[in-house]
Amino acid sequence: MGKVTGFLEIDRRDRRYAPASDRIRHYKEFLIPLSEEATKDQAARCMNCGIPYCHTGCPVNNQIPDWNDLVYRSDWEEASRNLHSTNNFPEFTGRVCPAPCEASCTLNLSDNPVTIKTIECAIVDRAWANGWLRPEIPEVKTGRKIAIVGSGPAGLACAQQLARAGHDAHVFEKNAKPGGLLRYGIPDFKMEKHLIDRRIDQMQAEGVSFHVSVNVGVDIAATSLLEDFDAVVLAGGAEKPRDLPVPGRDLSGVHFAMEFLPQQNRRIGREPIHTNEPILASAKHVVVIGGGDTGSDCIGTSIRQGALSVTQLEILPQPPEKENKLLTWPNWPLKLRTSSSQEEGAKREFSVLTKELRGKDGAVKALVCVRLDDNLKEIPGSAFEIKADLVLLAMGFVAPVHDGLLDSLGVAFDARGNVAADQQGYATSVARVFACGDMRRGQSLVVWAIREGRQTARAVDAFLMGSSLLPR
Repeated sequence: MGKVTGFLEIDRRDRRYAPASDRIRHYKEFLIPLSEEATKDQAARCMNCGIPYCHTGCPVNNQIPDWNDLVYRSDWEEASRNLHSTNNFPEFTGRVCPAPCEASCTLNLSDNPVTIKTIECAIVDRAWANGWLRPEIPEVKTGRKIAIVGSGPAGLACAQQLARAGHDAHVFEKNAKPGGLLRYGIPDFKMEKHLIDRRIDQMQAEGVSFHVSVNVGVDIAATSLLEDFDAVVLAGGAEKPRDLPVPGRDLSGVHFAMEFLPQQNRRIGREPIHTNEPILASAKHVVVIGGGDTGSDCIGTSIRQGALSVTQLEILPQPPEKENKLLTWPNWPLKLRTSSSQEEGAKREFSVLTKELRGKDGAVKALVCVRLDDNLKEIPGSAFEIKADLVLLAMGFVAPVHDGLLDSLGVAFDARGNVAADQQGYATSVARVFACGDMRRGQSLVVWAIREGRQTARAVDAFLMGSSLLPR
C-alpha cells in the first residue's frame, strides 16, 4: 500500500471525454488520459484491502492492488508485467470493459471507487510506448497443432497462451481481418483498430498463424479440422440476434444492429461492404430498440452519420439513479447509466413495447408502441407512434449460430442453445473439441471472453501434454 492515507486525502478523478460537439464529427477515440502524476495519485487511493473485493468483480483475476501500488511507486514496467500475467489484452479491457471491478471496490460504498480501468489503460499504453511488450517466443516447440475457430477476445487469448506454451496455434476467422466483435462490432470511437493490429503482429511473431476469410463449416469442412489438428477450440460468438416478431418487420429500413455496425467499421477500415444496400442513418429519424451497449453503439454511429433524430427504446422500467449499496455491493448493481453516445443527443424511452412497424411504399415510416407498467403489462390507452426511417434492433443475442460449424461437428448444446462445456475442462461432447467465450456462455463481456480463452488454453495444454504450467 503506497500511501496509507491516500484514499482520505485524494479525490477520485477519472478520464474526461472531449466535448460532444467536437467528437461527433469523427470516429476516433475521444477519452482524454490523465497525466502521469494524476494517475499515480489515483493509484495511491487504493486501500490494499485485506479482502480485495475488486477481485470479486474482475473475471480475469487482475491483481489490482498490486499494480496500483507499483504505479504509485513509478515502477510502470513491473506494473505492466503484473497486469499482463492475468490479462492478455489490457488495452481492450481498459477501453471497452464496463469495469465491474470498480463496482466492487470498497471505496464504492461511498461512490468514489478507485479509477481501476483508467489506471489499467495507462499501464498498458505506457508499456507499448516504451517497447516493453515484445513477443514471448517459446524456447521449445511441442509439435502439437491446435485449431482455434473465431478470433474475438476468447480466441485470441486462447491462441496466444497456447503459442507461448510451445504449441502450433492456428486461428480461423470468417471475416477479412482478425478481431471478431472487437473489430466489427465495437465502433472505432470506443476502440481504434490499430490496437488490434498491434496485438496480431505480436501474436504472429510468437508463432500464431491466422487464416482469414475462412468460414469453417462453409468454406472448409469442420470435420477436416479434427483430421488435421490435435485439438479444436470453438471460440466464436453468440451471433444469433433476438428478433422483433411484429407486423411490418419485413419493411425495408429495419435491420439488426450487427448488420449496421460492421458496415461503418468496414468503411473506416477501408474494407469492401459487399452489399448493394448500404445501411446509413444520414438525414433519417432513427429508432434503436434495445437499451444495452450494442444499442448505445448504434446511437453514437447514427449521430456521427448525421441522423436527424435518435430515439432509444427499452422494454424494462427505468432503473434507479442510485443503487442500495447495502443490498448490492460488491456485486454489479442495476442502476441508471448514461453512455457517452447517449449523452450526444439520444432520446431515451423506458417501459415501451413495440407493437407494429408501419411503412409507405415498402419502407418503414413509424413505430406503433404502448407503454408498460412495472410488471411489463400494457397500460390501456397508452398507444403512441414514433417517426422512423431507420429501425435498428439491438435486443441482444440468444445463442451461437448452429448451422454449418456446430451442426456438422455434432456438439451438444445446453438449454439456451450454447455449446455445452463445463468451466473446468471446457471440453464439449465431441472428443478433442473444446469451447469457450460467448459460444459457450452466451452473450457476455470482453473480460469473460479473455478469462475463458486463457482457461481453455490451459485445459487444452493439459489434455495434450498431461499437465500444464499455464495460469488458470
